[in-house]
Amino acid sequence: MNAASSPDSPHSPQAGPAFARVILIVLDSVGIGEMPDAALYGDAGSNTLGNLQRVRPMRLPNLLSLGLGNIHPMPGLPPTPLPRASYGKCALLSDGKDTTTGHWEMAGIILEKGFPVYPHGFPPELMREFETRIGRKTLGNIAASGTEIIERLGAEHMRTGAPIVYTSADSVFQIAAHEEIIPLGELYRICETARDLLQGPHRVGRVIARPFTGSGPGHFQRTRNRHDYAIEPPPGMLLDRLSEHGIPVFAVGKIFDIFLGRGIRHHVRMESNADGLQRTLQAMHSFEAGLLFVNLVDFDMLYGHRNDVAGYAAALEEFDRYLGQILGALRPDDLLILTADHGCDPTTPSTDHSREYTPLLVHGPRARSAPLGTRRTLADIGETIAENFGVPLHRGESFLKTLAH
Repeated sequence: MNAASSPDSPHSPQAGPAFARVILIVLDSVGIGEMPDAALYGDAGSNTLGNLQRVRPMRLPNLLSLGLGNIHPMPGLPPTPLPRASYGKCALLSDGKDTTTGHWEMAGIILEKGFPVYPHGFPPELMREFETRIGRKTLGNIAASGTEIIERLGAEHMRTGAPIVYTSADSVFQIAAHEEIIPLGELYRICETARDLLQGPHRVGRVIARPFTGSGPGHFQRTRNRHDYAIEPPPGMLLDRLSEHGIPVFAVGKIFDIFLGRGIRHHVRMESNADGLQRTLQAMHSFEAGLLFVNLVDFDMLYGHRNDVAGYAAALEEFDRYLGQILGALRPDDLLILTADHGCDPTTPSTDHSREYTPLLVHGPRARSAPLGTRRTLADIGETIAENFGVPLHRGESFLKTLAH
């Protein structure tokens, strides 16, 4: 009988979990170097953390104390002789490099075939049907940066009332509209119509409402009223399994949207990374047991996609300061897991996600610190959480035995 199933094991169902609470924080898009197949995705040379540090050196004392620099050599991010966390990196086994794919894989869903992408825009017949259903003509229908296409087409949108449709290298159908031209309620209904239409071979990962304000070009600004319409995850993933066994899940940020609320008992929205981290700290004081699942989207949405090197670096330094508070708030039987879902290197010409490994730092007051190596899949994170709570997924390889005394 192995340690995971022995009645005397500290993480067997009979004895209760080794860690009463797991706090999983996803630093959205903070990749740590190209994967071997990165060139197939147009991402050769991408290294979100390493290239950022090279271009705009950062002070990340708390991340370095955990072992960020021990994962692999990065100039200016040195290894520490006594890392406080177990450390490694995760490959993305699924085909793709987008938010849904990365988060789903963490939860044990591995996609052999990625969601469809449209580098040349969506098929004309699909757009005609969409326009018929919403009763409006559309603008755009190209792959573009969100801020760029609003600058280019925003004035025409305000004049005609036609929503702006665009995509990227990821599997997304994005709809931008000025809040004074198409009110939020109508924009959301338009997105729901798109979600219903985009099925079968056109089943994109997400439909995204992208509202903006402003008087004209040079003054347009996207608002915080973005809303994502994901597709239903297959049954049996991590959050389903936890829910089936009465283990609560508290979600912060867009986790609720990514999983359509499945298996989530409590959730809160966030206005910014700082707001999300404050809400995480609040939850750590009130959420007694289970999984606290957090996504910090600003790295990706505000800085990665806009190639804002200074903003991205400053956001990482801000996170590191909050990380000190999070580490101080950990209870003896807590486990903190830090990772990412993909990369989005702001130093490269591309404004899209990048096919990168994700960092893996795992710390708890009672957890061992040890090398975790290169994990074959992000599903190893979900498998570890599942095993800790006695509900194995059998989708990845748990590293719980490495952590638990």
